[in-house]
Amino acid sequence: MLTSRTKHYLHCCLLFTVIATVEIFTGGLKLWKDPTAEINPWVRYGFTWTIVLYLLRLVTFLPLPQVLFNFAGLTLYNAFPDKVVLKGSPLLAPFICIRVVTRGDYPQLVKSNVSRNMNKCIVAGLENFLIQVVTDKKIGLEHDRRIREIVVPSSYRTKSGALFKARALQYCLEDDVNILADTDWVVHLDEETLLTENSVKGILNFVMDGKYPFGQGLITYANEEVVSWITTLADSFRVADDMGKLRFQFLMFHKPLFSWKGSFVVTQVSYYFSVF
Repeated sequence: MLTSRTKHYLHCCLLFTVIATVEIFTGGLKLWKDPTAEINPWVRYGFTWTIVLYLLRLVTFLPLPQVLFNFAGLTLYNAFPDKVVLKGSPLLAPFICIRVVTRGDYPQLVKSNVSRNMNKCIVAGLENFLIQVVTDKKIGLEHDRRIREIVVPSSYRTKSGALFKARALQYCLEDDVNILADTDWVVHLDEETLLTENSVKGILNFVMDGKYPFGQGLITYANEEVVSWITTLADSFRVADDMGKLRFQFLMFHKPLFSWKGSFVVTQVSYYFSVF
């Protein structure tokens, strides 16, 4: 059985091999004499077209910072981490609200995922938590002390005119709706997002550490039945982006320098009001 570190080394070797192969066969690395290298563009294309062609080549450098961050994240940090080990007792962890935002168009999906996420939280040892579903349409979730359904009134308007998901999240912060204390934490999920035991333990470690008020987790796809291979393969880029660019910017700089996802975001409640 390969260790996580061995898997990561093999992953890095494969990445370097792919990069080298692409560079060689696309002409990025010149291993043999190239007859086109002797062409003088100023003579062949003229001044104007040469400037245009050079500018077009410079455009390809625009994504370079993101490429470098992706490369650093995929190589400097273990791509196959071991199982998460709790750093403290879940009984001592602060209160965690798992907030799911949905339009309510797929009530059965929401009910199923709420139940599955509830079970994962219990298996992981989470004690002080609440699953809160914020929806535009009533879903009819089962009555449970750890489940709360919030239906956003159609007449509700935010001060800034925010719509859709932002509107629903803002409604949760209203004085007559919010039941969370400033020291509590919120885990933002989409309706289709499923928690794992490792992710719950990672959240527990993060909130118990309390070093940073915001956190971002990794989301993977195709963990169950694959409905469409095309869309699944397209989503694989998002996983690489999470493991590369996003992970590097957060672990190295502790700032969202390039981007920030809208799901699997962990936030301390008090910082909502300091931002807004």
